[in-house]
Amino acid sequence: MNLNIPSYIISMKGVPVSESLTEECLNSAKKFGINPEIFPAIHGKQIDHEWKKNNLKDFKFNQRIKKLNDSGLISGQYLKLNPKALGLTTLAFIGVYFDKAERNSAAIKEMKKMPEILECHYTTGNWSVLIKVLCKNNEDLMALLNKKIQTIEGISRTETFISLEQQIDRQISIN
Repeated sequence: MNLNIPSYIISMKGVPVSESLTEECLNSAKKFGINPEIFPAIHGKQIDHEWKKNNLKDFKFNQRIKKLNDSGLISGQYLKLNPKALGLTTLAFIGVYFDKAERNSAAIKEMKKMPEILECHYTTGNWSVLIKVLCKNNEDLMALLNKKIQTIEGISRTETFISLEQQIDRQISIN
């Protein structure tokens, strides 16, 4: 990045921050439309104030998240979309039976092309894989099954379970 702002100018509590942190700050400023020229005047607590004033997440919070990502404890962050707001009202779980084990990878490769399939898990028990799908409605689910999934070579049959209502939705606790 070439903004002609020396890294030693940005400081926290009077101590210069690292060049990589400086670059991260400047990149974030550009990303959110903040003029990076304001940074030479920011020192100490003012940097947190400037981030908050510009509706950005707390700087210290972002540092903690970065450390958790770097340690491997978390694998990323994402926005959780409301499927119903997007017109997707049918959630189903489908047990998929493969006719031969050697066709599994080719069948999975084809399923990866279908955006309706959110998850796919190899399982023990009767099914070869269990997939989670999200569709607009039951008619779209039926079309997905009949015209896409069941036409994949190697899939012998499917067993579908439509979710009526989700009762539990949580992440792993690290207490």
